[in-house]
Amino acid sequence: MSSEIMTSVLSGLDILYSWIWGAPLLILLTGIGIYLTIALRGLQFRYLGYALKLVFGSRKAHPEAEGQGDISHFESLMTALAATIGIGNIAGVATAITVGGFGALFWMWVTALLGMATKYAEAILAVKYRVTDARGEMCGGPMYFIESGLGWKWLAGSFAFFGAVAALGGGNMLQANSVADVMRTMFHVDPWWSGVIVACLTGFTLLGGIKSIGKVASLLVPFMALFYIAGASIILMYHYERIPGAIMAIMTQAFTGQAAFGGFVGSTMLLALRVGVSRGLMTSEAGLGTASIAAAAAKTDLPGRQALVSMTGSFLATIIMCSVTGLVLGVTNVFGQLDAQGKLLNGASMTVAAFDSVFSGGGYVVTIGLILFAFTTLLGWAYYGEKCVEYLCGIKSVAIYRILFTLVIIPGAVLELDIVWKISDVFNGLMAFPNLIALCALSGVVISETRLFLNVLKAEQEAAKEAAALLENS
Repeated sequence: MSSEIMTSVLSGLDILYSWIWGAPLLILLTGIGIYLTIALRGLQFRYLGYALKLVFGSRKAHPEAEGQGDISHFESLMTALAATIGIGNIAGVATAITVGGFGALFWMWVTALLGMATKYAEAILAVKYRVTDARGEMCGGPMYFIESGLGWKWLAGSFAFFGAVAALGGGNMLQANSVADVMRTMFHVDPWWSGVIVACLTGFTLLGGIKSIGKVASLLVPFMALFYIAGASIILMYHYERIPGAIMAIMTQAFTGQAAFGGFVGSTMLLALRVGVSRGLMTSEAGLGTASIAAAAAKTDLPGRQALVSMTGSFLATIIMCSVTGLVLGVTNVFGQLDAQGKLLNGASMTVAAFDSVFSGGGYVVTIGLILFAFTTLLGWAYYGEKCVEYLCGIKSVAIYRILFTLVIIPGAVLELDIVWKISDVFNGLMAFPNLIALCALSGVVISETRLFLNVLKAEQEAAKEAAALLENS
C-alpha cells in the first residue's frame, strides 16, 4: 500500500473514529452506566465482596452457585479477563496518557466503576436468554438477548458482524503484532517465526473449544497478572514518596488536560474524557457486550449470580491493572520523554522505559507480561469471534472461522498495524451501539431479574446465619 493511500485511509479512519467516539456514544455509555447504578441502587458496590468470594472461593463454599453451563464461574471470568487484560493495560494506558494526559486515567476509572453495573446487566441478560447449540454448548451474548428479548434481528446481526470483524483486527492481528514486536526488540526473533509459533499455540488451544480456552485462561491469567503487579509493586515501593503526586496529577488533569503528544500541548478536558472513556471501554469491555458471551457459558443456577461474577472483570482489569500501570508511569517521570531516536515515548515503549528506570531488566517484566497478555487476549477474542460467526452463519462455520483466525495471526505479526489500531477502535465503538441500545430497552428485565435473585440471596444468607447459630449453640 503506497504512503499516499495509507495516509488517506488513516485520515478517513480518524474522521470515522472522531464521529463514532463523539458525544452520542459518550453520553450513551456514561448515561446507561449512571442509570443502571441508580436503578440497581449501587449493586456493584454493595455486592462486590460477595462477587469476589464467588470468583476466588472454593466451589464447596458455594454449592448453590452450580448449575447448567460449560465452565465454572472462575473459568468464565478468566476467559473474559483473557480477552480484556491485554496490551490495553500496558500500551493502551500509556497511549491514553500521552494523548489525554494523566487525567485520562481518571475517566478510565469512572468508566469502569459505572461499567460494572453495565457489565452486570449484560451478563444477567446473556445467561437469561442463552441457548444450547447442536454441540451441546451454551451460546449467549448481545446477539441472542437482542433477538430473544426484543426481536430485532437486524440489530443482533449488526452486533455479531461488528464483533467478528473486531476479533480478527484488534483481537487478533493487533495482539500478534505486539508479541512479534517485543520478541524482535528484546530477543531478536524474526516476526515470521513469532507469528508461526503463536498461530500454532492458538490453533492447538482452539481445538478444544471453550473448555480448553477456559482451562488455559484460568492458569495463565492469574499468573500473568500477579507477575506484572509484583514487578510494578517494586517500582511503586522504590518511589513511594511520589505516589501522592501521581494521584494528584490524575485527579487534577482530568478537568484540565495535559498531553505529551506533540510536545506537551495542552489537551482539553473533552480530549481526556474521550480518550479515557474509549480506553476504559477497551480495558474493561463494559458496554462492549463481548464479556457477556463468556458469561453465558458459565455453570450457574441463577443469571444474577453469574452477573455479579462478570462485573468484577471491570474492577480487576481497569481499577487494579490499569491503575498499576498508570501509577508506575506517574512516579517514574517518563511522561513526555524522548527515546534514543528522538521520538516521543509512547505505548509499550513508555512502560518499558518506566520499568527499566528502576531496576536492571525491568523491561523484561513488561515484555513477558505483554506476551502473555496478548496471547490470552487472542484466545478470548477467538471465542467471541466464533460465537458471533456461529450466530450469523451457523455451527458449521465455526471450524472455518477457527482456521481463518489462526492463519491471520501470521500476517498480523509482520504487517504495520497503524490501520488495525484505528479499525479496532472503530469496530469497538460500533459494537457498543447495538449493545447499549438493547440494555436501555431491556433494563426493566434486568431490574426484575435482579429483584428475584436478591430475594433468593437474602433467603440463602438468612438460612446460613440460622445454621451457624444452631451449630454454635449445639
